[in-house]
Amino acid sequence: METREFLVTGMTCAACSRAVERTTKKLDGVIETNVNLATEKLNISFDQEKLSAEDIKNAVIKAGYGIKEAELDKKSYKIEGMTCTACAKAVERAVKKVDGVEEANVNFATETLAISYDKSKVRNSDIKATIEKAGYKAIDEINSTDDHQAAKDQEIKRMWNQFVISAIFTVPLLVIAMGHMIGYDLPTFIDPMDNPMTFGLVQLVLIIPVVIAGRRFYTVGFRTLFKGSPNMDSLIAIGTAAAVLYGLFALYQISIGNIDYAFELYFESAGVIITLISLGKYLENVTKGKTSEAIKKLMGLAPKTATVERDGVETVIQIEDVIVGDIIIVKPGEKIPVDGEVVDGITAIDESMLTGESIPVEKNVGSKVIGASINKNGSIKFKATKVGKDTALAQIIKLVEDAQGSKAPIAKMADIISSYFVPIVISIATLSALFWYFYDGSFILALTVFVSVLVIACPCALGLATPTSIMVGTGKGAENGVLIKSGVALETTHRIQTIVFDKTGTITEGKPVVTDILVFEGLTEDVLMKVAGSAEKKSEHPLGEAIVRRAEEDGIEFVNVDSFKAIPGHGIEATVDGNTYLLGNKKLMIESNIALEKYEDSSHRLAEEGKTPMYVATEGKLVGIIAVADPIKETSLRAIKKLHEMGIEVAMLTGDNQRTANAIAKQVGIDVVLAEVLPQDKANEVKKLQDKGRKVAMVGDGINDAPALAQADIGIAIGSGTDVAIESADIVLMRSDLMDVPTAIKLSKSTITNIKQNLFWAFIYNTLGIPLAMGVLYFFGGPLLNPIFAAFAMSLSSVSVLLNALRLKQFKPVK
Repeated sequence: METREFLVTGMTCAACSRAVERTTKKLDGVIETNVNLATEKLNISFDQEKLSAEDIKNAVIKAGYGIKEAELDKKSYKIEGMTCTACAKAVERAVKKVDGVEEANVNFATETLAISYDKSKVRNSDIKATIEKAGYKAIDEINSTDDHQAAKDQEIKRMWNQFVISAIFTVPLLVIAMGHMIGYDLPTFIDPMDNPMTFGLVQLVLIIPVVIAGRRFYTVGFRTLFKGSPNMDSLIAIGTAAAVLYGLFALYQISIGNIDYAFELYFESAGVIITLISLGKYLENVTKGKTSEAIKKLMGLAPKTATVERDGVETVIQIEDVIVGDIIIVKPGEKIPVDGEVVDGITAIDESMLTGESIPVEKNVGSKVIGASINKNGSIKFKATKVGKDTALAQIIKLVEDAQGSKAPIAKMADIISSYFVPIVISIATLSALFWYFYDGSFILALTVFVSVLVIACPCALGLATPTSIMVGTGKGAENGVLIKSGVALETTHRIQTIVFDKTGTITEGKPVVTDILVFEGLTEDVLMKVAGSAEKKSEHPLGEAIVRRAEEDGIEFVNVDSFKAIPGHGIEATVDGNTYLLGNKKLMIESNIALEKYEDSSHRLAEEGKTPMYVATEGKLVGIIAVADPIKETSLRAIKKLHEMGIEVAMLTGDNQRTANAIAKQVGIDVVLAEVLPQDKANEVKKLQDKGRKVAMVGDGINDAPALAQADIGIAIGSGTDVAIESADIVLMRSDLMDVPTAIKLSKSTITNIKQNLFWAFIYNTLGIPLAMGVLYFFGGPLLNPIFAAFAMSLSSVSVLLNALRLKQFKPVK
């Protein structure tokens, strides 16, 4: 299975996105397809043995839309050494042969090469090397640009120009057509009473530039109509075309002497509709651009160049030319170009733009650095470990883009309605017009109703209601260190009833310390710590690491371990100085038949203080207890209190004994304690809570949390955790701050509320607007809706939905 992302152009409303979805779903080999109107992207999973990317493109083009690969980047180079057009052709041929280059054009006059390429297949340095091999030299002229953003800016500019041109001709058209009705005296030569033909011809002359300016409504609208997938443009095209055609008919009637038609020309309705819809589409595009500002901010974090040391020489290169293993030099105040590991120097790095932590983090040899963070005060050299799409920043951008391109279940109803909406509206408009024509006998009344119904119906508001809120919501989450991976996760989170926290590294710091050392059977503390430290040196368990750290701090020398065996969920068995020792929890002692009764009081006291007793036994006897405690994070108590205020039950999952677990739970206010749980049973404990009918979220950070994170309705991974945990989670918290858990829930609630408001207004608008346009009130003696006001209302509806979505930008994290 292959998953690809394409940019689809020419979509103007939800009916368009549904048409593209329907078309691609019909292709043999397509597994899943998802079109997002707000981002104008098609995400499609397909069997590459049955289907190619070219087949998908052809199907979308056949449906009447434009399509191109989303991953393509554009770049320009200055080419040196070309002496004639044959040289230009040689460069073009050489570059086109490079795998991943989609298009290459050399302009001999300006000595530039413009290429479109897939940066996942080919690098900037590969292209330059190819040109040099052909005998020429390539110099970076323009950095890689966001081609899609440039196209969006061009589209916004086009819509503005369309509106301005339309308005210039529509304002005088409206004054001429309606002026006499409001007491404005027209000059005699265009007065409908004195010169009806001139009156009509002047309006015709004024409407022609407006129709030309809005020609895209007609080209797109009629094309999709004839292909059987009518959209919003089809409604505008049919409505305004009907008005213009009727105006031409009225002009003909005037020319043969029927001057009454001078007051039924209808050109001004078509002009005002095109002008208002153009303004609405312009505002819609501008506002849509603002919904994706979070992604632009993230992309803007990355520096454009890096200073690398190759063969002892410092060279400034483009960031896309950095390769894994490069030694990079970063001076104070500069940004870290890519992810890596410090090999020389000491500094403090501000990682707040990625993690939200305001305090700079100390870095020395061996420390990890993150691309796009800022080096504060020292010069460092570091080795690049992750570049390009593998860096933390690139992964975050990809997560946010995927989430913004995904659909929430709440959008399904709007999608279904949108797919049938336009054909139903055309049918309603036609039936309403026929009804009024036969009921009243007035063709002009029937036409008014026909145009009003077509123009007031707004599939855009329905189509934009969900994706715009998801875009702003996930973007706002990313700004606050909360990465939500999908629309489904965003929607499910607000319904969570129980949150299960893994104890170690989540509620606690995850860095246990030794607090008490009890010795029995004549052993000394030093001997006990020497045995325990030597044995635990081979263990990877956090409690074992705490014992090793304490032994090192006390200056105890370790001895060789003859044999070592880890017993998962229990402890270890090791042979030290010829003696076999057992180190672990109570379960290990009981299973090994070690008598503990004598020391029950001591172990209970430690457990009640929230400390974990580690038992040490040899030759069938207990020889010591080492108590280890994991300090509770500062924010744990506050976060759990906030969750209680939200009405959420909080559970804690731990391998600790019940007494220790209860003590920690009491300190932070946990409701449900799930103690003595083995790593492999964590997912089962989550399932037990789900079996009680509760929506459960799991918060964890380790590899052994991954199955539980996957089992939960929502898995929340701590950003400092393992890659496996992060991969299994639905939400990733960039900081190790539990206050981000209530923030994620609050964000989910705010976003879903916003989506519901958008859907409500979109449905209400169409539910009330269409009957009004049909003349329901007019039938009972009320007013008849003028198509001009219908066009204004239609433009307002989609803009109001977008403005409501932008209110989410005011979201504040839980404090």
